[in-house]
Amino acid sequence: MTQKLYVGGLSYNSTDETLKEVFSAAGTVVSAIIIIDKMTGRSRGFGFVEMSSEEEAEKAIEMFDGKEVDGRRVTVNKARPQENNGGFRPRSGSNRNYNNDDRKW
Repeated sequence: MTQKLYVGGLSYNSTDETLKEVFSAAGTVVSAIIIIDKMTGRSRGFGFVEMSSEEEAEKAIEMFDGKEVDGRRVTVNKARPQENNGGFRPRSGSNRNYNNDDRKW
């Protein structure tokens, strides 16, 4: 069974290929992806690596957590499931009715 790892603290110059190459030292890398900011097109400094087994994932954590990758000290741990925030959430404290502009304050 595959195991997904979170990799944080990455250099903004790191690529998916770099990540895959580095983590292949711990075993078979199923996928490696660096998360890109939609607005800037630049790396957000973290990514995910999916290893082919639990044992290889543990080995990768031991090998790379706290070590340097592309000149930056990275954090490596098991990825947690993505939380579903339920979609739109209004800003805190914003309860005005903007559809009723003629309202007297």
